[in-house]
Amino acid sequence: MPVLRGMLPMAVLLLLGKPLWAADWLQSLQGERTQGTLLRGQVLAGVSVWLGDKPVRTTPDGFFAVGFARDADLHPLLVLRRQGEQQTVALTLEPRQYPIQRVNGVPERTVKTPPPAVLARIQREVAQVKAARDTDSSLTAFLTDFRWPLTGPVTGVYGSQRVYNGKPGRPHYGVDVARPAGTLVVAPADGTVTLVQPDNYYSGGTLIIDHGYGVSSTMIHLSAVLVKAGQQVKQGQPVARVGQSGRATGPHLDWRLNWYQQRLDPQTVVPPMPTE
Repeated sequence: MPVLRGMLPMAVLLLLGKPLWAADWLQSLQGERTQGTLLRGQVLAGVSVWLGDKPVRTTPDGFFAVGFARDADLHPLLVLRRQGEQQTVALTLEPRQYPIQRVNGVPERTVKTPPPAVLARIQREVAQVKAARDTDSSLTAFLTDFRWPLTGPVTGVYGSQRVYNGKPGRPHYGVDVARPAGTLVVAPADGTVTLVQPDNYYSGGTLIIDHGYGVSSTMIHLSAVLVKAGQQVKQGQPVARVGQSGRATGPHLDWRLNWYQQRLDPQTVVPPMPTE
């Protein structure tokens, strides 16, 4: 069952060019208003939701999720439609500054341009991961409170510009938590396992859990995955073990949050890391 509580201050609603300050069709919208965030909300029954020109699925009760990428536009629009009428919700996202993180000691083969045979393997793995992130199920676990999949020192943050062995790489799209190899990793929310890959070229042991309506968790660099594709998992259930597989310099979990193909910051859906 959904556990979204309360209502954050609403964005300006525009109806026929006239601003409305009441919630009206948009009943609630929760989440940090920043780049890289996941927002979860509810509209009145019968109202359809669009993010710009992209339709957004809603539950029968009107709940929905929308995600904004690392460098998302700061002024996105939610468009609400019902029976030929339309309201527009003008959002404002706070810009973020991302640090540069230098990571030395990763396997050199994961930094160099791969040979054709390896490149073909990488492309297959990327396609499988993208297909899993595109899962569009009717699970409603995305509405529940997420938890950390394990606790420990945060050694890498979302959005940071990575430099591997002195060579610039792509931004980092997850949060890294350092723990000894073999440490249990648990599901951050209920869901269905949509992908298990034991040894991807870059991400090593890889697990993706679907939480519904385009929201999913990716966990990488694992030493072992304890669940199978298609399996239902519960929040807090052990699903994997920390490892150092793929492009990694030490044992850690890299946890990523997705809304379809948008890579989001997991720390926008969990409380601060607990102290041990």
